[in-house]
Parts: sequence; C-alpha cells; structure tokens
Amino acid sequence: MPYDNPDRAPDAELEALDPYSRAVAGAFEAVGPAVAHISAFGPKGPRGTGSGVLFAPDGYLITNSHVIAGATKVTANLTDGRKLEAAIVGADPATDLAVLRLGGTGLPHAAFGSSSNLRVGQLVVAIGNPLGFAATVTAGIVSALGRTLRAPNGRLIESVIQTDAPLNPGNSGGPLVDAAGRVVGINTAMIGRAQGLCFAIGVDTAVDVTARLMRDGRVRRSRLGLSAQTVALDARLAARLQRAHSAVMAAEVLEGGPAARAGLLKGDVILGFGETAIAGVDDLHRLLTDQIAGRPIELQVIRQAHVLTLAVTPELDD
Repeated sequence: MPYDNPDRAPDAELEALDPYSRAVAGAFEAVGPAVAHISAFGPKGPRGTGSGVLFAPDGYLITNSHVIAGATKVTANLTDGRKLEAAIVGADPATDLAVLRLGGTGLPHAAFGSSSNLRVGQLVVAIGNPLGFAATVTAGIVSALGRTLRAPNGRLIESVIQTDAPLNPGNSGGPLVDAAGRVVGINTAMIGRAQGLCFAIGVDTAVDVTARLMRDGRVRRSRLGLSAQTVALDARLAARLQRAHSAVMAAEVLEGGPAARAGLLKGDVILGFGETAIAGVDDLHRLLTDQIAGRPIELQVIRQAHVLTLAVTPELDD
C-alpha cells in the first residue's frame, strides 16, 4: 500500500523526516517487501541473478527476461527470509520482460502506477538486489522519457524511461517506483562506462506484456519473411518524395513468405508500410504487431528508380 494511504495511521518517525527523505522512505516501505532476489539455474549450475517485483498476492512476479533466459530452475528470495520456487509463466525477449509465479499465497505485492503520467525531473526510486545486496534502494529523477532501447533479440523497446537512480548488476528486473509507492517502470539496463545513465521499461508496456504472457505464455508478433537493413536515400530523391533521407532495403526475401508472395524482390527499398513512412528497420519492427496478421497492407517500394505499391499480408511469427 502507498505510504500516504488515508486508511493507515501516519508513522511518526516517517513524518519527522524532511520531504525528500520521507518520499524515498515511504516508497521503499510500500514496495520493498514485494521485491524478490531472483536466482536462475541451468543444467550446469547457476546462470545468473537479478530482481523482480510481486504484483499479485497469489505469487505473480515480473522481472527481465534476460535474468531467467535459459533457466531450468528459478528461485526467489523474499525480504522476510522465505525462499520460494518460481515457475516461468512466459517471457518476451523483445521487451526484456518475463512473468514468474511463486509457490505461495497471500504474498506482499506492489501496485502498478502509470508511466504515461511521468514528468522529467520527477523523483523516482529503484529497488533491487545489486551485487547480491538484498533490498537496496537508490533514488534519482526521471532524466528523459520516450527513449528506445535495444532488446537482447535485436528488436527495439519503445517508451523507455531514462533515470539517474543508480543501478548495478543484480538490479535488473526490479521496480522503479514513484513517490506515492507505485511501480512506474521495470529497471533493465545501465551504461557501464557512464554515470547516471540508467533505463527502465515503462510500466504501461509492462502491464500490456504481462497480460499477454499470463494469457498465452508469450507475445505474438507478425512477420514479412525478409531480412532488411537501413539504407540512405539520395538527397534529391528524398527531397522529391518529401521524406526522411533513409529507408529499408530488402537484403534477402524468404521464398514463399509474405513479402515474396507480394512480389517484393531482393534490393527493393521500402519507403512506407500502410500510411506510415519507414525510415529504418526499427520502424518496421514497431509496426509488425500480431493485430495486423492476415490483413493486407500496402508497401511503398522503390525498384530501379520507380515507385511501386505492393500488397503484403503479414503472418504471425511462430
């Protein structure tokens, strides 16, 4: 529960702190008990450790997918000393998120807030188990919003929160919390040779992915059946077409795939997907959701100086 819950009597010691300390301490008191230390094991022994946060009393927990990647066994240590077995409900490497379920009920759990309401400069608190030090809290501000981050599988994660709340190895998968004790992000990365450059996946993304993982065990997306690369466009051509100076070239087209059936050829340059201009491979990745599978989409393509329109029907990526 948030520390400012009107149904809870004020803590005299907490009230005696200065406002900044009160906010950080309150956020930690609200969410800290729901943070777990995650240990992943493979056939040959330990694979790695990280953090996670419980979001339901029946043991559902969210963490980073890279924390449990390749694991055959996962355990979670709670702040009250309990060590519980964890089953992998599902993982989505494209957003670096995973859902586990711990073997217990009535467990402490945190409340989700909203990352869409965050503001640059807002106080945030990171909670996790860096380098094995359990229940560690660090504080900082939201440094930027709307960042993108490369996932382990190469896809781009959207709407990433940049913060200067210090993170260390082992913080991965732990919660980023606002001053009201609500989870607003899942800590996922830091820039090792920099200071104050840390990143969290926005909780709005996490809630969507979590719901799909709990329902289906995975997140499904669409595919075109091609490998592609971002290429520069001739400046005069870009000016004539009134578009960005880059696009996507089909480096390979899978025989029998959606792109091949649409008539796309190796070397074709994709300018647009439906009504959206394509300036790079990441633009294409963003648009290939499961919702468009089976629906014809127009591709705007340049082939030997001619602009063509092809109709492609994306398939679900199994």
